[in-house]
Amino acid sequence: MPAYPDQPTSQISSALGSIATGSAVSAVAKRLLDLFMSGDIEVGTRLPPERELAARLQIGRSAVREALAALEILGVVDVRPGSGTYLRGTTSELLPETLSWGLMIGEPRTRDLIQVRGALEVFAAQIAAAAISDESLARLKQHLQTMHDAGENRTRFIEADLKFHLEIAKSAGNKVLIDLLQSIRSLLRIWVERGLQASADADSALAEHERIYEALRVRDPELASAAMTLHMKTAGERLGRTLDAKHEVHPPFLA
Repeated sequence: MPAYPDQPTSQISSALGSIATGSAVSAVAKRLLDLFMSGDIEVGTRLPPERELAARLQIGRSAVREALAALEILGVVDVRPGSGTYLRGTTSELLPETLSWGLMIGEPRTRDLIQVRGALEVFAAQIAAAAISDESLARLKQHLQTMHDAGENRTRFIEADLKFHLEIAKSAGNKVLIDLLQSIRSLLRIWVERGLQASADADSALAEHERIYEALRVRDPELASAAMTLHMKTAGERLGRTLDAKHEVHPPFLA
């Protein structure tokens, strides 16, 4: 990873105005996002400390902290413990629009995202089957074991689930595909969590992942495509049930 430039942070602080008292965390995230996407701040710039951003925005540090955490999930910033928070770059030209979905997403777009994600995941599995390395297969096996050992710890299960899919995307060797899938999965994560609360759903998801792994292990593109298609179908049904139960989507940082 290239070194981040150590630039003065006054440019960022001076570009931010105050935010009305009582504004949602999303307002802070959007204010920061607008600045970062303006092109005026160089990729890799270290951001001002939370206390400085909070003072400039005239809002509590907790709101700034939550906004930065949300932007980290979406891949906009990189938080390095003991070093600071840095502005990241991306190869995907679609990311700014995707990020705006994350801040103002509604049910119709969520269902669209589920459909797009399914097609991309199937495509990634098909390509990966012909190119996956033994090292990647070993990592997939580790993620499966973590999911198996997670028990009732849904957070641990979902983290391994995300890593499993990301490893497949990396094995496909297409950077834009990786960026798109990572962004979409981040936006859908809260609904994935809600859709896997029942033990039966988690067990089904694990079995589906095991079938995908076996298809990749034997390096069969058609089998991998079929296994991922089935997984995306049932995963989409699980996500759909969470949307039917609550018609308005609130990402974690908007709740």
